[in-house]
Parts: sequence; C-alpha cells; structure tokens
Amino acid sequence: MEAVQACGGVALVLPAAQSAVREYVEVVDAVVFTGGGDVDPLYFGEEPVSTQRVTPARDAFEISLVRELLAARKPILGICRGLQVLNIAAGGDIYQDLSLPVGNGFLIKHRQNAPGWYPTHWIEVHAGSLLARIWGQARVRVNSFHHQAVRSLAPGFKAAAVASDGVVEAMELEGDGFVLGVQWHPELMWAKDTYQRQLFASLVEAAERRKTQVRS
Repeated sequence: MEAVQACGGVALVLPAAQSAVREYVEVVDAVVFTGGGDVDPLYFGEEPVSTQRVTPARDAFEISLVRELLAARKPILGICRGLQVLNIAAGGDIYQDLSLPVGNGFLIKHRQNAPGWYPTHWIEVHAGSLLARIWGQARVRVNSFHHQAVRSLAPGFKAAAVASDGVVEAMELEGDGFVLGVQWHPELMWAKDTYQRQLFASLVEAAERRKTQVRS
C-alpha cells in the first residue's frame, strides 16, 4: 500500500469476498496480488506433494479475480504468490517445491536469510519485454523468498526474466497491456531500490492511462 501511494496511486485493500469479484473489477483501476501461502495444487490438476499452508477462500477469490481482470484488460502486478496465482488462473502450472529435483538439478538459493530489502541474486531480463522497457536494464539483482515457481507458462504469457538456474523470475501477458508477475518481493525493496519503485510507478501510470483511454 505504501509503495502504491508513494507513486501517486490510491491503495485499497480488497476483502476476499467471492460474491464481490465483479463489483471490485468495476471499481478498481488495477490490482496488486501480494505474496502469501501456497495455492492448492487442485487448481492445476495435481495431488499435494510438498504443499505448505493453503487458504482455500483466498485461492478461490484471487483466481476468480485474476480471470475477471484479464477479461476486463485491467492492469495487474503479481508478487511472488501473486505471480503463481496469475499463471495458474490463466492456465499454467507451478513447481510445488524447488527443494525437489527440478530441471538440471542445480538451483541457486531462492529463500534468502538476508534482510528483505537486500538483493541476493541476479536475474536476466529478456530484451523487448515490458520489464526491460520499465527498467532499461538487462541484469538486476533481486531478493528471494519462495519455494515454488512457474513451471509451464499460461497461454498468452511469456517469461520476462529468469534466474541463472532458469527459474522464471518474471512473466507478462503478450500485447500492449500491463499484466506482469514477479517472483521476488519489490514491496520490501522499493524504499531503497529505484528499480523496484519503478514497478509500482509503472503500474500506477498504466492504470491512469487505461482510465483516460476508457473515458475518451
């Protein structure tokens, strides 16, 4: 909330009311999906393998909200769990636990012991992506607090950044809108890190731009 408001937006907290999803979409200009517990693997057709805390009401609410926002073409910023919810809601899936064998078996540390504001590993930003346009950089260091990650990208989405071990660190919807998910936690870094502040500023700008286009 502080990051959004510092960048010129008005931040509201949306209670997880399933019955209010369509009304929320009518009212808000953009949504930030925050970090949190694991998504029930039922939503991507798997049995639980190493699933940790699950909140069924939140899962159902956020997945419905993502789908309605995508249909309405409203800006979205997904953070950590928010990226995973975005991918699952749009038809992708995730690795349930990065501590289990994944890909080539080599993984960097994705759950840091350093303070939240401190970046601990590099990500490679894909040229031509929305993230590259926001940052103007090919490599940026980020923090890391997760044990799950994107496996198969949802239809219509593409990777915008990866870690050195190939884990997807950012994904975005193809096209000219603003639908972006990041695996790190910019809300813990924005006060000290200009790059992370730019994510929230770009979201606010995208929301204002879309609102202006609708009015005209």
